[in-house]
Amino acid sequence: MSDAPTTYTGAVKPGGPADVRELGGLTLTKVAVDAQMSNNCYLLRCRSTGEQLLVDAAAEPETLLPLVGENLATVVTTHQHWDHHRALADVTAATGAAALAGEPDADAITEATGVPIARTLHHGDTVAVGDCTLEVIALRGHTPGSVALLYRDPEGTPHLWTGDSLFPGGVGNTQQDPVRFAQLIDDVEQRIFATLPDDTWFYPGHGDDSTLGAERPHLAEWRERGW
Repeated sequence: MSDAPTTYTGAVKPGGPADVRELGGLTLTKVAVDAQMSNNCYLLRCRSTGEQLLVDAAAEPETLLPLVGENLATVVTTHQHWDHHRALADVTAATGAAALAGEPDADAITEATGVPIARTLHHGDTVAVGDCTLEVIALRGHTPGSVALLYRDPEGTPHLWTGDSLFPGGVGNTQQDPVRFAQLIDDVEQRIFATLPDDTWFYPGHGDDSTLGAERPHLAEWRERGW
């Protein structure tokens, strides 16, 4: 199976090397930036066309631009928080890539970065990376316009980029707001855990990766504790 974990671990640190994983139609490169925030950035490259998409131009254009090289078509910002788009202006200016984001967060991202959002994303939309297709899953609560991206690998398991909405050990921070927490845990349960299999590998905005199967037994605990 093409995406069977071999040398890939997903454990990356700011200032350290990127980690690379070959999926059925995509090559995934994960790198961490900013020693303080340790944001993950994910470069997805279509293996047949070479077209690329970057998930979160979080910081350090001096790290991201050499990694990207040529053929960066798209940057998807998973949500409006400042630590996920600090390199967006530099990356899009250098590459001409189109900036995409969830519709409720788009204006805030443009205001913070000066980068116009070329296309706003909604639940159920798709985003192309060359010959590959990513499905947009809206996960409201961490921010109003947070989005995840799903790749249904034809040669292996599903792969999911979750921003700050889902981590190993819980959902994203909702500032102790019970309404926002309820919205986020509901979306995560209904739109992710209820529809995707346990072997789905997910990639968060900070820290290590996990699988839905490893996290599923703890959903009731997360809901009970309220974070």
